[in-house]
Formats: sequence, structure tokens, C-alpha cells
Amino acid sequence: MKAIQILLAMTAVGLAACTEQEIPESVTRDGNAIDFRPAMGTRSRATETTNDNLSQFTATSFLGDANYFTNVVFSKGTDGFFTSADKYYWPGDKSELSFYAYSPSEEELTSTGGTIEMTPTSKKLQDFSVAEDIADQVDFITANATGNKDANEASGVELTFDHRLAQVEVRAKSDNPNYKFKVTGVRIGRAQYMGTFDFTTNTWTLDDWHDTAVYTSSCDEVTLASTPVSIMGASGNAMLLPQTLTPWSPTDDPDNVAREAYLSVLVNISTDDGAVIYPFPSDTQKDASGNLRKYAWASVPLSGTWEAGKKYIYTLDFSEGAGTVDPDDPTPGKPVLGDLIKFSVKVTPWVDTPVAEDMRPVKK
Repeated sequence: MKAIQILLAMTAVGLAACTEQEIPESVTRDGNAIDFRPAMGTRSRATETTNDNLSQFTATSFLGDANYFTNVVFSKGTDGFFTSADKYYWPGDKSELSFYAYSPSEEELTSTGGTIEMTPTSKKLQDFSVAEDIADQVDFITANATGNKDANEASGVELTFDHRLAQVEVRAKSDNPNYKFKVTGVRIGRAQYMGTFDFTTNTWTLDDWHDTAVYTSSCDEVTLASTPVSIMGASGNAMLLPQTLTPWSPTDDPDNVAREAYLSVLVNISTDDGAVIYPFPSDTQKDASGNLRKYAWASVPLSGTWEAGKKYIYTLDFSEGAGTVDPDDPTPGKPVLGDLIKFSVKVTPWVDTPVAEDMRPVKK
């Protein structure tokens, strides 16, 4: 099989908010309410968070060693500005405020476990877990900023959000004229799924256990051609933790006891004449309906490093091969197509065999 093609696309997003909230009695009200002005970023797919589809974010502000406001939700109004139910004003003594904002909501980020801490000494998304279903995964974005009355009361505070997860898309293609590849799904195997994000340093720390998960997505059946096509299906692209991947070894560890990374495609392979060769003709596994399965998983090891804010596009090229049997299959690590068909040819030498024919006429 040809090497996997990996394309990287940087993604970022910016937005603005105009906030109107009440301040504590201990702080002097002076001038206009705190507001945030737009800082636009780029986009890479329609379903990720952008200025256009972001409707809410949550923000916390600190005044010295104290919380000024904590986990306040700002919603987008018809005028394009983000406001909250209450108002906070700039301190009259021109003290500097720091701001930490994130999206999606606290409830969404912690729905799979974990907590959000926003204190002067700890600003973290603790023990965040990536959702098991790709369709339920979220685009986690954050922004940090500082401001004071003199510098920002009139112009507002620029609040630019960045993506904190890695986006993964899998595509497939084939230029092979002799085989037909029909694909109905994809697996992203054995990626680490739990970590803690520090809002101050904008960095991740993965959990000490380095536990991993397998993310599966189905798609409508597609017959591969020379133009790569996404096989992520209706679930969209995966949003996964930044990490360095250790590739699965089909030869040394076919059962993947080490729980290392791989990509799998749910595929049916047939010859151009219609003979199905994968799933293997000897395969007796059945699907949920009790029928012999029509598709089986073909895998390749996955290596490299996923960085936050980058989109990774893996193009699996079936033109010259189909990888190996998936590590969760009863026959893991076995080449799907094996080696090219070869013939060992031996030519038998000509042997002279004399034949004498009598040319005399035959008498009646």
C-alpha cells in the first residue's frame, strides 16, 4: 500500500462580545460596561465552531487575586454582540482584569466526566474525556485576554479563540482497475482520550494511565475511485486530544496487546469480474442479522503527532494494497490481499519424435 497522505490545515476562530453585568458593591462603577470586540479567524469545515455558528461562550474574569466573575454565560444577540443577564463594569481605579473564556458550555465539556476549575490559583479543565461517539465530540475553543479602563473602555477587549483539540478526517481512494473497493465505515484506533487542559498555559497533560479508545463511524456505501472521498459519514470529523501516536505492529503484535494506534476501513473487495475476496471466502463470521458478513476491517498502523488547532487529513490509497486484518478480528495482522499473484514457469523442451510414413499407394 502506498504511504498515507497527511495534509495539515491550521484552524482558529475569533469572535467579539459586548458584556453588560452587575459588579460587586466593593468595586466603583465608572464608565461603560466591559465589552469584547471581534477577532476573526479561519475555518476548515462547516461543523466546527466559527464566528457564524457560535451562539454562546462562558467567561471568567479575575481582579488581582480574586474572581471578578466566574463561569458567566454570554449569548449572541440579534445585533451580533454577546451579552449576559447581569452587568460588570471596568473598575474605576483602572485596575487590570484578566479574562478566560471557553466554548462549548461547562455542561457539554464535563458530560463525559471531569470538572472545570476557575480560581486564582487553578484554571483547568480537569480530566476531560473525548466522547465515545464521533457525532458527540465537541470543538473545544478557548481565549485569554487582559484589559483595563484606559486601554479598553472605548475600543473593547480583543478576544480571539483558538481550537484546543486536533481534528481528524479519513479519506480513501483507489486507482486499481482490477479490484473494486466498497467502503462503509472507518475506525480511528487506540487514541488516548483523557487529559487535563490548563487555561493559563494553553497546554494539555494526558492522564497517567494513557488509556486509549477506538472511535468508529459509518458512512453510506461508496465505491472508491481515483478521487479521494471522505468516509467519515454523517458524524463528521473526529475531535481528539493532541498527542503523539505509537503505531500498531501487525507483525510483532497482531492482537494489539500494547493498544497502539491504527486506522481501519470497513470494506468489501471484489475482482472486476465479481468474485469477492474480502471478507475472505473462508470467513464464517456473521453480522447482527445472522448472515455472513459482507464487509470486514482492513487496517494500517498510525503514527505521528497530533497538535492542537490542526486538521489532519489521512488519505488511504488502496491502489497497490489493502493493509492487514484489523487487530479486533479473529485473524489479526494477516495481509488482506497478500503478495502479487506470481507464476513459476517451466518450459518443457521439444522432443523430436520421428514418424515414418509409407508413400506407396494403398492397394485395394
